[in-house]
Amino acid sequence: MPIAKQLTKRQLAVIEDLFAGELDEQAILDKYKLSRKLYYKWQNDDDFTEQFEKRIADAYRQSTVLIARYAHVAAAKLIQLTESDKPETARKACLDIISMPILTASRKAQPSDEPQPADTQPPVSLNAETAGRLLAVLAEEKCD
Repeated sequence: MPIAKQLTKRQLAVIEDLFAGELDEQAILDKYKLSRKLYYKWQNDDDFTEQFEKRIADAYRQSTVLIARYAHVAAAKLIQLTESDKPETARKACLDIISMPILTASRKAQPSDEPQPADTQPPVSLNAETAGRLLAVLAEEKCD
């Protein structure tokens, strides 16, 4: 297995700036006085590509953690919105709830000895009226 070569400071800086999001690609190339031809050459380099793809994977992993951290807050808010005085808001909240993936269904509940975070809220339960609204919206969508 060949040993991966180290990227230059310039290559690492370009990757860093691409993920910082403050400049578009052309502005980054201009900032580092980097020709498009050389940039394409870097993109064809396995080491550069590997580092770039690792950064993409890290960004997705961070996003997944952030979404997971606040999923219970979003779900609770959607439940509240089903009781909105505005019918369209309530209907859209019901549709969002219906279309939410059930993440916990694929995992087996395992007891944990670890303490739960202080901001963990008890699961939100649906009252009969909210459940009825959800079912009505689901039935309406199936008829369309």
